Amino acid sequence: ISLPDLIVYEIPALTELLPNFPNPFNPETWIPFQLAEDATVSLTIYESTGRLVRTIELGFTPAAVYQSRSKAIYWDGRNNFGEQVASGIYFYHLDTGGFSSTRKMVILK
Repeated sequence: ISLPDLIVYEIPALTELLPNFPNPFNPETWIPFQLAEDATVSLTIYESTGRLVRTIELGFTPAAVYQSRSKAIYWDGRNNFGEQVASGIYFYHLDTGGFSSTRKMVILK
C-alpha cells in the first residue's frame, strides 16, 4: 500500500471545517473537512445577508480526511436553481449533527 492510500484511511482526532481553496475564487472552489466519526454531512452556503444560496447534502460519510481536491466538497458557484451567483462574500456552514462550523469565502469575477 502506498502512502497516499494510507492517508485516505486516516481518521482525525477532531472534526473540522477547513478553509476552501482557492479563495478568492471564480467560479469554482473546493471545501475540505475532516470527520472524527461517521456522520451525516450537510453543507449550506449563504450570502453575506444570510440568504440561503445552496445546500449540498453529502449524506452518510465515513470518518476520514476529505482534504484533497478529489475528496473535498465541490461548489461550482451556482445557487440551488443552477444560476451563477454574483461576486461577493459568502459563508459556508458544515453540519454533521454533533458538529457545526462556518467559514467565509469570496467570489471575484
